[in-house]
Formats: sequence, C-alpha cells, structure tokens
Amino acid sequence: MKKKIITSIIALFTVLLLAFGWFHYHNTPPMQDIKSIPLLEKIKKDKVLNVVLLNAATTYYIGATGPQGFEYELLNAYAKHLGVELKITSANTIKEAIELSKNKNIHITSASLAQTDLRKQSFNFGPSYFEVQEQVICNRSMMQTNKFPKNAEALSGLRITVGDETSYSETIKSLQKDGMDLNVTLTSEFSTEELLEKVSLNEIDCTIADSNIYMQNLRYFTEISLAFSISEKEQLAWVLTENSEDLKADINVWLSAFNQSGAMTQLKDHYYSYMKLFDYNATTMLYRRIESVFPKYKKYFTMAGRKYNISSAFLAAVAYQESHWNSNAKSATGVEGLMMLTQNTAFFLGVQDRLDPKASIFGGAKYIKQMMRKIPEEVEGENRLKFALTAYNIGIGHIDDAQELAKKMGLNPNIWTDLKKVLPLLSQKKYATTLKYGYARGSEAVKYVDAIYNYKDILEKSYERDF
Repeated sequence: MKKKIITSIIALFTVLLLAFGWFHYHNTPPMQDIKSIPLLEKIKKDKVLNVVLLNAATTYYIGATGPQGFEYELLNAYAKHLGVELKITSANTIKEAIELSKNKNIHITSASLAQTDLRKQSFNFGPSYFEVQEQVICNRSMMQTNKFPKNAEALSGLRITVGDETSYSETIKSLQKDGMDLNVTLTSEFSTEELLEKVSLNEIDCTIADSNIYMQNLRYFTEISLAFSISEKEQLAWVLTENSEDLKADINVWLSAFNQSGAMTQLKDHYYSYMKLFDYNATTMLYRRIESVFPKYKKYFTMAGRKYNISSAFLAAVAYQESHWNSNAKSATGVEGLMMLTQNTAFFLGVQDRLDPKASIFGGAKYIKQMMRKIPEEVEGENRLKFALTAYNIGIGHIDDAQELAKKMGLNPNIWTDLKKVLPLLSQKKYATTLKYGYARGSEAVKYVDAIYNYKDILEKSYERDF
C-alpha cells in the first residue's frame, strides 16, 4: 500500500513537471526578443531624446522667443535628425549636470564640458563640437593697481572662486599640487556665469571661465576683464550614457554632415559673431541709457512689435543703433528721429513727423516688415530678418547684387553667413562696376547687423521676459 502511494506521488510530480515545462516553453519569448534593444533604436522607438542641459547663456536658456542657446539648438537639430522629441532636464551648475547625467534614463548631457584627461577616465564623451581655452577673469578695477595678475604665480593672495567639479577646479588643484600657494574657494552653489557676475560686482577678485563663456558674458558684466589664459585649448563634447556605441557613431556621422553643410558655421555666427564688437565705454553707455532713456519709449516698441509681428527688443536695438534713442536726432544726410528715417521713406510710410517717437518707431517697424516681404522666399528663418536689416541699412537693390555675386563665387546666396562674406566686396571697384546697383558700404552693413543683434541680446537679458 505504501509503495503504491509513493508511486502515485512520483507519477503526479512527473505530470506536473511536464506541464510546467510545456507552459514555460509556450509562454517564454524567443531569446532574440529578450535581448536588450540597442540605445539608438530605443530612442527612435520611444520618440524621445532625454538630455540634461546646463541653464546658462552659452548652453540653454528661455529667451523672449522661447528656448535658446548654442548647445540647445545643436541638440535640437540632432533630435530633428532622429525624428524625436527633445526632452530637457535643466541643471544650474556643472556639478548638478554631472550628477543628473548618472540617471540611466538620460541619453546625453550637454554642459560645455571640456574633455580633460581626468574626465575621460570617468565619462563617455561623444565627438567634439567646439574648441575653448580656460581663462582667468578678474575685476577691471584691478588694472589700476599692481594686483591685476598676468600669470598663475600672481594669483597668490587674491580672492578666487571657481566651480567645484569643473575643469577649472582640476586646473587649480593641479597648480596647487605643483606647489603654488593659491587660496581658492571651490563652490557648487554658483554657476560660472554667477561667479563672473560676482567678479563684476567686485565681490571676488577673479574666477576661471572658458573663453566662449567669458565672451558671451562680457557684454552683460562690463566690469570683468581677461587676465590671461591658464590652459591649452580644450575640446567640448557631450557626455553620453553607458553602452551607447551606436548613438555615438550616429552623432559622429551627423555632426560631420552638419559641419559640411554649413549649418554649424551659421549657428556659431548667430551666437558668437558680434562678441568681437565689445567696447567697454559703448556698452556701459548702453546700460546707462537702458536705465534713463529706454523706459520712455518701451511701450511704443512693444506696441509696434505686436502690430508688425517683430520682436520689440529687435526694434529697440535698431533704434539704438540708429539714434541711441534720441528722438531729436538728425544727421547731415537728412535722416531724422529715433529710427532715422529719410524724408522720402517717411512720406512713403505715411509718417508726418519724423521727430515724433511713436510715429518714428511704427514707421521703422513698418519699413522693416516691407523689406522682409521683398526678400526672396528662398531666404528663411533668422536669415530673412538679417537680410531685411541689411536692406534697411543699404537698400534692397544691394541685397540683390550681393546675392548675384554670391552665386558667381559658389556661395549660398540665401544664408547670412555667406552673404556677409560678399557684402564687403560691394565697396571694391572691381566688383562694384559690374553690379546693377553699384557701390555700397557692405562692410558697414555687416557691422550694423552684428551690432543690432548684440544690443538685442543685452536688452532681452536686462528685461528677461518683459518684452
């Protein structure tokens, strides 16, 4: 009897085991289905590219027209290439960006990160997209004393603060290791831009910033000045998540094509071309007039901008370039008012009194809008506005000439970065005599456009989103 029971239990166990095997076989997906999906394929399938972006002037910020910044636009262009949505997680400091990059859901971290030897040991960098150099930035007033440093040895005894876990902190630690007596505060509380502001306010003597960050912020913090470069040239690159070889390969191919197409040149021109125009006295005067004069006319720029669908900061920048916001301005050539309209242009626009601030601003906005309509439809986006601005300065006919000349030289006649190469040639006899509209001061037109975009950025920074 006992033997019979044992036999029955064994039989039952066997049946259950076979049943479990059959169930497991028919309900387990094939091996290829449970393998991990390659990252690039997953990104395309999910239709989302998750990125960390440093909230700073050189990388990503919310401007008057929405998200802006060199690295934001670069990443946005890559997301469009993939056909996916760009999902942004914002970081306020490099240390915070690095910490956020450890999240497994983050695909790319973009925070103006230089590929230092130390970082290469810890991070998976993508291809380089920008070249910078670390610079010591100090308060301008120190130039009047013997305290303004000219080399690393002269930093001893100065109040210096740099961001923690940055390439700058690596440089400082390396100098200290070599025996230099440097009293430097490392902070994770303030961004590089905030430290530059502290230098400008004379709350600290010096900090360290990459060359592009210094140039971008020089017009906002006018009391900072370059002391000396403290590193060799370094390459900026995105930090990629682990096991992303396919993503890295795709970025490499895309970035190469982006460079060859001229799109990278356009992007760099848009964000950095006007920085070489910085003039300390001119910029400080602009800030004074923003405080004392601009409020009188701000409402008119806002009203005209809305009516003609043009950025009010842009209109205000044009007016500053034209007259420094002097409503009674007059030139020897007969142009008058805030927007410096000619008598014929004013008559054509229906402006009866060029010295009337409101009439001048609305007339200038209307004229710019008309110029935009005359620009060929092949000219798109920001290029169209820059072409129109050039036409506002030297006339639409010279735009036509410059475009024809660009074609003959094998350049793209519909993008600003190529047109600005051609415009200076309009003042040269060998070219001017062959053109329909003849001589024009094309170099001045290029400076005119760059200056206006510089003023526009300063105005937007001063008023944040109040435009």
